[in-house]
Amino acid sequence: MAIEKICGIETEYGISVQGAVDFNPILTSSLLINAYAKPAFKRVRWDYEEENPLRDARGFDRAPAETTPEDDSGLVNIILPNGSRYYVDHAHPEYSSPECSNARDCVIWDKAGERILEDSMRAAYHIVPEHERVFIYKNNSDGKGNSYGCHENYLVDRKVPFPMLVKHLIPFFVSRQVFTGAGKVGAENGAENVDYQLSQRSDFFEVEVGLETTFKRPIINTRDEPHADPDIYRRLHVIIGDANMCEVSTYLKVGTTALVLKMIEDDFITDDFTLAEPVRAIKTVSHDTNLRTSIELVGGRRTTAIELQWEYLRLAKKYAQDNEITEVEGDVLERWESVLDRLDTDPMSLGRELDWVAKLQLMQAYRDRDSLEWDSPKLKMIDLQWHDVRREKGLYYKLLGSGKIEQLLSEPEIAHAVDNPPTDTRAYFRGECLRRFSEVIVAASWDALIFDIGDEPLRKVPTLEPMRGTKAHVDALLDASPEASTLIRNLGS
Repeated sequence: MAIEKICGIETEYGISVQGAVDFNPILTSSLLINAYAKPAFKRVRWDYEEENPLRDARGFDRAPAETTPEDDSGLVNIILPNGSRYYVDHAHPEYSSPECSNARDCVIWDKAGERILEDSMRAAYHIVPEHERVFIYKNNSDGKGNSYGCHENYLVDRKVPFPMLVKHLIPFFVSRQVFTGAGKVGAENGAENVDYQLSQRSDFFEVEVGLETTFKRPIINTRDEPHADPDIYRRLHVIIGDANMCEVSTYLKVGTTALVLKMIEDDFITDDFTLAEPVRAIKTVSHDTNLRTSIELVGGRRTTAIELQWEYLRLAKKYAQDNEITEVEGDVLERWESVLDRLDTDPMSLGRELDWVAKLQLMQAYRDRDSLEWDSPKLKMIDLQWHDVRREKGLYYKLLGSGKIEQLLSEPEIAHAVDNPPTDTRAYFRGECLRRFSEVIVAASWDALIFDIGDEPLRKVPTLEPMRGTKAHVDALLDASPEASTLIRNLGS
């Protein structure tokens, strides 16, 4: 039986400084994060001990010379009381959401990340020189050939053979762009020129399977860092998604992927949707805003991305009939079907729900009003401003404020998530310990907290089970532990 699909989203935000003579993105990202974080949380360092970005899910460790592993141990790296990680990664400020138990919560804590970046900009305003302004964008490309990621993470049963994940997920990832794409003017990375496309990331993928995340980007990433019990779990690290502003796009991105993973774990998918040329297909799908161009499957059959998504939905609906699903999963199925139906008949009717449609409609309005060609710098700027995280300036937020974008969440939900963790995963224990005991926590990671309670040695509290450490599991324990030393004793009793 499939395990719970604990999930999360990591977003590398675009950063720029207006008026800066010598812009250093690493220093500026560090300044941004330091300006936001309270001193108590700055003292807690990130624990890298169990991390190994060179471990490959295909069963081997890559040699350091074969790849470019992340080494950000000397950069700003903060754990926040909502259970998230906020740090500098590849010259970008990155927000990694806490572990969530369902797609809706994933959207809530992803949106909380936008608020944290927005608040960071305000805090940095009082630090940077008067003539400089820091801008933050939740996008995936700087328009100069550089892409930065929005990565999803899903808890997966270790017993599932990795080749099975590859077989069933590649066609799904290639075709899901029809509702997950953030929309983009033009093409990059040597791809065939196009006026507008569905996805910001698709031009940057070059291989089907691989370990890298910043070059030779693979459709399926093989990094094997479970951040949990490695004998039971693996963490599927999905690097192919866009950074979405629209809540419905994020909700469907995570919710549909979680359902497909459950079907794979239960060996429910017997159909073979293997693509003949996946890397070419992902660009073909992204470049077709009419959604009618077909891609080839092994064996010669041709299908559109929407038709392929209908196949996955058909299987998911049957799976739901044969297996117990949650209320959120049921809602995902309904929305998935509704979106595919309208993509089939009238894609432009989805302007309230999907990023690429809403942005395209906005672009067309400006083109019609100002007689703009697609290569107009003004359209490039509009594209960028869609992703501005400032609620008073970003074009997404302008449409949201005028009622032209559907909102799944309430603002109080998002505001609460800025400072509070989900209550039904181990993120609750991490966040509450940071809130209560930060002065004696010397390090933390996804799967451990390290305490210095005044005696030797340091006390490491492992949190290898993502579904424990919930409010139901630990609230009484925390309330009975006014001091960290008491908590350690109570944990040992």
